[in-house]
Amino acid sequence: MKRIPTLLSLAAALALALPVTTLCAHESAAEMAEAAKVLLASLSDDQKAKMVYELTDAERENWHFIPKPFEGEGMRGGLTLKDLRPDQRHLAYALLSTALSHRGFTTALEIMSLEQVLWELENQAPKRDTLMYYLSIFGEPGSKAWGWRWEGHHLAQNFTIADGKVVAATPNFFASNPGEVRQGPRAGLRVLAGEEDVARRLVQSLDEAQKAKAVTGDKAPEDILTAAETKVGPLGGEGIAYGDLNPEQQKNLKELMEVYIRRVKPDVADDELAAIEKTGLDKIVFAWLGGIQKGDPHYYRVQGPTFLLEYANTQNGANHVHAVWRDFEGDFGRDLLREHYQAHHKAE
Repeated sequence: MKRIPTLLSLAAALALALPVTTLCAHESAAEMAEAAKVLLASLSDDQKAKMVYELTDAERENWHFIPKPFEGEGMRGGLTLKDLRPDQRHLAYALLSTALSHRGFTTALEIMSLEQVLWELENQAPKRDTLMYYLSIFGEPGSKAWGWRWEGHHLAQNFTIADGKVVAATPNFFASNPGEVRQGPRAGLRVLAGEEDVARRLVQSLDEAQKAKAVTGDKAPEDILTAAETKVGPLGGEGIAYGDLNPEQQKNLKELMEVYIRRVKPDVADDELAAIEKTGLDKIVFAWLGGIQKGDPHYYRVQGPTFLLEYANTQNGANHVHAVWRDFEGDFGRDLLREHYQAHHKAE
């Protein structure tokens, strides 16, 4: 897995040198810090040893969304929900709730609950467990720079906080297997319905000339192309640009972007959307591969100068959804760490 060799030194420099005046605080960042402190205060020393890392630790960027082994080689870092007492689990969920919007938090809980559905569908497969989600804290909550991660099968939430501001909320990965529960008491549940339906409405609204630009292939890739790389870049310029859409379609594309970005708390989401708009809406491109009818294997991406939203639904008969939000420079707070590291050295 790729590594960014400068991130560790950048984080260390930021912790020493980040000027307070450059950032506008987020209320949710304060809530994260308080919830993390309360959770840590409830832990034993052994539990803390599993959960807490230095901000500069390589584990910071060691993320993935697959069902990794629960023990031995290849297992995730962090402390699991299963390793917490029931009262501590409530405190862990409280921390998660400080980062996500109401819809985002509900969706995250539903994603974790699908492990029970898979356990039942797969003859009680031991790799399925609703409590095998891992919480890691990097640095000291409330300090100049710290971060945390909530991760397990099909859910990966990464947050970086500096001087009271959430400077990164990516990589942000949500997935759903099944995409639609088709049997049992929860039949009909579609955890990531918005990610699919809003995008399909957009592609189906295009006229033939627009589709010729937007639909770039008849066959969808097997998965999101960026996988779980620690750093990603643009995937090419194919697709239809925002400026080539009519006003209603532009509104639809903005709605699709908000489906992803408004997974997080409103104060953070508002700043993220404002930053995207500042770089130029006309530079945003929408691309679709695969069929455009419900049930067809399909893939799409929304890409701007600084960000990528990527979606795939091809596995298990097009009933297995992966959907991720990435920032080309800002994943794990990398862009801010670099800027302030450079500013610190110039000042010297």
